Amino acid sequence: MTINLTLYGIPNCDTVKKARVWLTEHDVAYEFHDFKKNGVPPAQLQRWVNAVGWEKVLNRQGTTWRRLDPAAQAAVKDDASAIALLVEHPSAIKRPVVEWSDAADDVTVGFKADEWHTRLIAHQR
Repeated sequence: MTINLTLYGIPNCDTVKKARVWLTEHDVAYEFHDFKKNGVPPAQLQRWVNAVGWEKVLNRQGTTWRRLDPAAQAAVKDDASAIALLVEHPSAIKRPVVEWSDAADDVTVGFKADEWHTRLIAHQR
């Protein structure tokens, strides 16, 4: 299938592993961007926040968030403060983040097979 997507995440994350397997099983080529090796591109992080909101990009359920100092957690209250924290702590980003195309709002966070299937169908048209 011809679709130009980039999957952002951490290779040992279970959800990222499931997402990568799903893409492979559906014969979807993708570029993988490893947060651990390559960091988080600030421009991309801004794009994700613009597309889905910082509240969705920030994983408040994860270990990284829970281990943060309460003052650092309390300081996150808008786009700028969330982005600053996520650049410093990329593991606090909900994963995977997928850019389905070059369109600024064509971004998803997390893995839901049924939603991804719907997106693939839409991109085939």
